[in-house]
Amino acid sequence: MAVTIALTHPDKLLFPGAGLRKRDLVAYYRRIAPFALPHCRDRALTVRRYPDGIDQRGFFQKHAPRDLPSWIRRARLPMRGGTLTQILADDAETLAWLANAGTIELHVALARAAAPRRPDRIVFDLDPPDRPRDDFAAIQAAARAVRKLGDELGLFNAVQTSGSRGLHVVWPITPAEDDARVHAFARDCAALLAQRHPDTLTAAQRKAARRGRVFVDYLRNAYGQTAVAPYSLRALPGAPLATPLDWHEALARDMHPRRYHVRNVFRRLGQRDCPWRDLEQHVVALAPAIERLRRLRDA
Repeated sequence: MAVTIALTHPDKLLFPGAGLRKRDLVAYYRRIAPFALPHCRDRALTVRRYPDGIDQRGFFQKHAPRDLPSWIRRARLPMRGGTLTQILADDAETLAWLANAGTIELHVALARAAAPRRPDRIVFDLDPPDRPRDDFAAIQAAARAVRKLGDELGLFNAVQTSGSRGLHVVWPITPAEDDARVHAFARDCAALLAQRHPDTLTAAQRKAARRGRVFVDYLRNAYGQTAVAPYSLRALPGAPLATPLDWHEALARDMHPRRYHVRNVFRRLGQRDCPWRDLEQHVVALAPAIERLRRLRDA
């Protein structure tokens, strides 16, 4: 269905340092749609909106707003005490409408809306420990450790920048296990990684207990949690974005989490295919990995 989106305040400055206005935000999400939508489609969206630009206070929004056009798909998902209606981004015009509403960041559920309690992705969010200066080499070492464990478990390892401070390592799985079992598996993987690398990695949730180590954040692997979507912009100076990488790129000495941004991502995508273009072809059943993890922990 053809739709027309009338831009409101197209000249509003949203990224002052980068000179990006609302019309630029809408144009970006329209253009990036072929690369972003395969990772958003059929997944409940949580958006982060900055109607007055990133220098002003923004807010997260899970629920579909009342003024949402009828042509945008929704999903009604079970939540404690009732249900929650969320947006599904199926097409470029939905992304454009969201951008016109001041949406800068897209965060997606780890399960499809048709089976919201059956995740098909496991995500480990790796951010630098709280230090005076960010230590991206420590994040790369942590990602290498997660990848090694994924290989041992027979899982496919995908990696992307967060567009903020770190990396995400993603394991695509078949949606056969319920969210509680997936969460327990991710927690146990984080615990094993911390056991193997006690000086550099931790699974401790409390910041005070981390003591300068990288937190292997498995907490996104729970019902109702989200991860930043591939090619989502981040509400940070320079308009960086979460960018899928090949492993040799992720571990390169000159890589950093804000390497790709709105000004250079299309040059990148014009020179090479998206590293996650065939991610769905690498889904793996989790049950054998759960058994392999049990054997590793018992060894």
